[in-house]
Amino acid sequence: MKITIIGTAHPFRGGLASYNERLGRQFVDEGDDLEIITFTLQYPKLFFPGKTQYTDSPAPDKPRIRRLLSSVNPFSWIKTAREVVRGKPDLVIFKYWHPSMSPCFGSVIRLIKRELPDTKVITIFDNVIPHERKPGYGLLTSYFTKSIDAAVVMSHSVGTDLEGFRKDIPVAFNPHPLFDNYGERISKESARSGLALSMEQNVFLFFGFIRAYKGLDLLLWAACDERLREKNIVLIVAGEFYEDDAPYKKIIKENNLGDRVILMDRFIGEEEIAPLFCGADMIVQPYRSATQSGVTQIAYHFGRPMLVTDVGGLAEIVPHGKCGYVVAPEPEAIADALVDFIDNDRESRFAECVDKERGKYGWDRLTATIRELAAKI
Repeated sequence: MKITIIGTAHPFRGGLASYNERLGRQFVDEGDDLEIITFTLQYPKLFFPGKTQYTDSPAPDKPRIRRLLSSVNPFSWIKTAREVVRGKPDLVIFKYWHPSMSPCFGSVIRLIKRELPDTKVITIFDNVIPHERKPGYGLLTSYFTKSIDAAVVMSHSVGTDLEGFRKDIPVAFNPHPLFDNYGERISKESARSGLALSMEQNVFLFFGFIRAYKGLDLLLWAACDERLREKNIVLIVAGEFYEDDAPYKKIIKENNLGDRVILMDRFIGEEEIAPLFCGADMIVQPYRSATQSGVTQIAYHFGRPMLVTDVGGLAEIVPHGKCGYVVAPEPEAIADALVDFIDNDRESRFAECVDKERGKYGWDRLTATIRELAAKI
């Protein structure tokens, strides 16, 4: 099959790029002719909350990637559509995450369909309704969803959201596959040595960019629990603040958490991910809202237990009491789970379950889902 993926990829950084590149590699490994068309400009600098959109890592050796598309330049939408039409793919795949991309993506699809009405368009939805809502987002999402032929959702909550816009297209559920493109596991001893941590410490990792819906403040308040003050715990917060960091630092300072919180306030390079995950006893995702999360799939790859909150589709991915905890997004519930994890030495049993569950999340399952979905269009 000839396939084009349109969306984020190298030289852009982050989970969206990693996802598209890994999916593309899987299709190529299965014998498909695939290319990724990515952005010349993804976000205008004024609207990007982080320090940079770009990675220093080298481009993947496969699949091939071309930079053609500007999210804000309609002339590039026309150029991109012409290039896709020239290639005559059987299938075009979009990865959708935010309404701001709707004018660009929706217009490109309509231009392609005008010339290639038989080319199938499938979208993989991270979100249908964004975590942070603003007026007009519904109209933008509607514009995009009306242009597609079928959809893959990675959580049932996103499938429910999609029904509010389209009920007349095939929709398949496929969980986020393993993020296995960040290296192999290393021993906890080696990881902690590199992080200047001892084996006696109880280490919990919060990973990813920081916004209010990620609930880092809930985790910090949980760490103030008197029961945890008696434990030898360390919280590693590894990720760039996409909002004011002052409220978080205020919690740390006023509650004397400075000796137990390590702030790595920056984008984390790919080579740093294995030591962080392998050095942690458990990965903590105290989110206030979520759909699914790539962080859980990095944790599965590295065999790490998880604590997630009962929001969105997180509970679908982390069996409570087996691979970790599913708790209410409240400091007391988070603290209760951390205390239980330490006092009852849950790590090895949870990690064993994680390794059993991880087989459900292969990339070949996603490509099979996409092929089956394309056949229904």
